[in-house]
Order: sequence, then C-alpha cells, then structure tokens
Amino acid sequence: MENKKIIGILGMAGFVVVADNWVVSPILPAISNNLHIDISSTGLLITAYMAPFAAFQLLFGPLSDRLGKKQVITCSMIVFTIATALCALGFGLTPLAFFRSLTGIFAASVMPISIALIGDLFPITERHKAVGTFLGISFLGQGFSMAIGGATAFLVSWRGVFILYAILSIIPTMALVRIYGSLPTNKNPHAEFVTPYVRLLAGRQSLSTYVMICLEGFFIIGSFSYLGAYISVIYHYDSLIIGLIMTGFGLATVVAGRLSGKLVEVFGPRQVLTFGLLSASIALLLLASYGHRIGYLLISIALLGFGFMFTHATLITRLTEFAKKARGAAMSLGAFSFMSAGALGTAIGSVLVDHGGLSKLFTICGVAMFVVWLVSFILIGRTRVHGQ
Repeated sequence: MENKKIIGILGMAGFVVVADNWVVSPILPAISNNLHIDISSTGLLITAYMAPFAAFQLLFGPLSDRLGKKQVITCSMIVFTIATALCALGFGLTPLAFFRSLTGIFAASVMPISIALIGDLFPITERHKAVGTFLGISFLGQGFSMAIGGATAFLVSWRGVFILYAILSIIPTMALVRIYGSLPTNKNPHAEFVTPYVRLLAGRQSLSTYVMICLEGFFIIGSFSYLGAYISVIYHYDSLIIGLIMTGFGLATVVAGRLSGKLVEVFGPRQVLTFGLLSASIALLLLASYGHRIGYLLISIALLGFGFMFTHATLITRLTEFAKKARGAAMSLGAFSFMSAGALGTAIGSVLVDHGGLSKLFTICGVAMFVVWLVSFILIGRTRVHGQ
C-alpha cells in the first residue's frame, strides 16, 4: 500500500483520538445535570482520562518497540473504540470515570506510535512532510471536537457524543485491520522499558529537544486551553459557535502540516522552527491586545495554529532520528513531555487568570514564546535541527 494512504489512515485514527481528548469539556454541564452531580465532581472525568493517557504513553513506547508498532496501534484502536462506546452506558460518575480511564489508557499509544511508524516508513528527507501531514489531520480533531461535542449534546444528548465518536473510530480501526499485512513489522525483542528513556535524557541533543517540546506544550497548550473561555467572556457566544470559531485552529494546522515539508525543502528546518515560534508569539500578543475584535480574533487563532504546527512538526521529526531502534520510546517520551507540560501550563494559567485576567495570560505566554525562540538557538542551534 502507498505510504500516503497509510498516513491518511493513521491521521484518521489520530483525528478521533485528539478529538476525544477534548470532547468532555463542552459537555460537562450536560453530564452534570443528567447524572445530578455537581460540576466540580464531574470535572474529575477529565482527570480520569488525562492521568492514564499521560502515564501509559511511557509504557506503550517500549512495548511497541518490542512487540511491533502496528500490533500495538491496531489493538489499541480496537479497545479504544469499545471503551468509547461503553462511555455512553455510564449511568453514574464511577462507571463513567472507569470507562473514560480505559479510553485514555489505549488512546495514549496512537499518536506517538503512529509517528514512530512514520519514522520507519519515510526517509529523513521526506519525513518532515509526512509527520506534518499526519499531525495536521490529527489536530483537526482538536478544532472540531468542541463543535461536534456541543452540537451533538444539544441536538441529541451527551451520550450521543460518545456513540458518535465510537462510530467514527470504527472507520480507521477497520482500515488498520484491513491494511495490517502491508504495514512494516519492526520488532526489537530485546527492547527495554527504562534504559531507552535514560539514554534519551542523557543525550545532549535529545534532551534539548525534549526541553523545547516541554516549553512549547507549557505555553501553547497552557494558553490555548483558555481560548474558549476568552471567546465566551468577550463575545458571549454559546459552545457551538465557540467550537466553530476554534475550528480555525484545526484548519490552520492542516494547512501548516501540508506546507511544513515544502518549507523545510526551501528554507531548512531551523527556519521553519523560527517561523513556528515567532508565529505563536505574535498570535498570542495579537490576541491579548486585539482579541475583542472578531477579525483579529480569527487571525490570531489561525496564526496560533500555524505556529503550533510548524514548531511541533519540526521538533517531532527531529525526535524520530534519536534511538532508531527505540523510536516508540522516543516518541512516547515526546508525547508525555508535551502533554505533561501542557497540563502544568494549564494549571498555572488558571492562577494567572484569577489574578490578572485572560488577556494577561495571553500576553505572558506571547512574550514567553519569543523568549523560547531565543533559547532555541542555545538548545537546538542555528542551523541543524534534524539528526544528531
């Protein structure tokens, strides 16, 4: 099978998983009202998903190196689909939290192991474009998740949201089963579970890359998490309209993902990384100063999508060159770093919002991204971005 079709199938799986990451937020009030639980307790459903999602990434990386990447991804998508459907049957907080935890566990493998598989399929000269395309399709799910969740919950019920996502998940799952035999089987029966992480963190260039990913996750996800709240406060739109506006972020990541490989060919990965970091910085500062004007708001959201994708695709592609016999571990550590830093950034962001407001948060994160760009010359260097 053509590698492009494989990216499309992996991208569909990533789309569903990334969308599922964010789907509970807009339907929390509906779940709270239906189950007669206060909103603070219902918020535990997010933790029930995110905690195992982050932790099990570190397990699935070495596991995929040992058992095979296609084996882990395919099995994970099957269980993920079943667990998502079971969420619709959660008639209390405890069973619903259990099903969300099960979903988070198996969702954890899809993104990092897919990128590791792409690393096996494509040479480094073609890998940036391939990774960018995959990430663009996947993160479109982040943009659509709030609109899909809000609309389905409004028109049907919150249970309908999980049924819809289970149905959507069947498509890439069946496609993976169908092409299973044509996917490469790279196994390392001697793959270890701790040693690869120690080696990756001991290497200067790999450690520098993980630090950059942490900084990216901390400031971009830490600010993006409050974008919906900002639109609600400034414009008083409902969750459906907010979701549609935020879809601009997802659409921008798709376009940027497609462009990133071509830009690397023309300007080189170092310059694409600069485009990404500075675009994110400008987007957040523009949002802080002029976000109350709808035109500037839309431009800021799109620019943030471009900034995120140019930055993330460049750093993730760089990671595929480290520990070639343990790519699963390398990518899992990258995903864990990104998600953990994003969660920490979101938590600290809440403190900044309480003390200074949303605009202050965006201003601080925008300035910080400019500083991260300057720091990148120390951590990554002036010219080389890919490879050791």
